[in-house]
Amino acid sequence: MKNLVAVVTGAGQGIGEAIALRLSRDGFCIAAVDLDRQAAVKVAEKIERAGGRAIGIAADVAQRDQVFAAVQQARQAFNGFDVIVNNAGIAPSTPLESITPEIVDKVYNVNVKGVIWGMQAAIEAFKQQGHGGKIINASSQAGHVGNPDLAVYSSSKFAVRGLTQTAARDLAPLGITVNAYCPGIVKTPMWQHIDEEISAAAGQPPGYGTEQFAKRITLGRLSEAEDVAACVSFLAGQDSNYMTGQSLLIDGGMVFS
Repeated sequence: MKNLVAVVTGAGQGIGEAIALRLSRDGFCIAAVDLDRQAAVKVAEKIERAGGRAIGIAADVAQRDQVFAAVQQARQAFNGFDVIVNNAGIAPSTPLESITPEIVDKVYNVNVKGVIWGMQAAIEAFKQQGHGGKIINASSQAGHVGNPDLAVYSSSKFAVRGLTQTAARDLAPLGITVNAYCPGIVKTPMWQHIDEEISAAAGQPPGYGTEQFAKRITLGRLSEAEDVAACVSFLAGQDSNYMTGQSLLIDGGMVFS
């Protein structure tokens, strides 16, 4: 049988790790890509101990050549390529008056350019394989509704939704679908960092930011990374074959659209 192969960026921890583990259970060979090589390799080893196939690859998604190289390495390692999950992202707290050119460049280089490079690398690999495939991008509920103190992050995730819609139209003739997933507040190291920054800016102890944001969650609990991975599993599988250009909210009911 043909190997199903998925590349997951930002796979070293948090949501990315959960996605890599879930897609492995779904039958995909996994290329776990992360800026931290050791973290990527650890996730790959965890997958292999569970009976799956995986490799860990170090790459900075802000660097176009590194993204292309990672996708090609995955394609050659597993003799195939079917799905890319452009998951890598950063989310610093950015009150409007404190935004600098450096922070805008840093966030957009990862959250926006990283998605563009991932889509381009996937297109090249799909053409080399002679078939279409699936591109899955990480947006956010903050890409549907602007979040306080997260101006740069929110705007970058709005950009991902726009890229996803445009790419879906452009790539449909090639048999490539393009969708996005939009998490809310997920219990990950990234959110812990956001909470610390927002709480400190408000002169409050850690946990204050989480408490304030959690009031907006209809289901009354923060998300687990596995909740998001389940959504990505659907987007990566055959049941979503007739979907493209969509940005699915998986936020416990923070945003209704």
